Amino acid sequence: MSEPKETSITVCPRGPLLVRGDFEILDEDNQQLDSRRGTVALCRCGASAIKPFCDGTHKLNKFENR
Repeated sequence: MSEPKETSITVCPRGPLLVRGDFEILDEDNQQLDSRRGTVALCRCGASAIKPFCDGTHKLNKFENR
């Protein structure tokens, strides 16, 4: 069994949050969402069709973090 990878969260300017490492993402019912990848992008603009994950819509709506 391998050691857990350190978790990091990176804020992308005008884009998503990138989550890397070992983590789990839970929905409002405390059910684990599929996050088999070592890196996921989480939506910050609120317009993604696949929330909580980013689908790139921030580029179309010119998202600005303020």
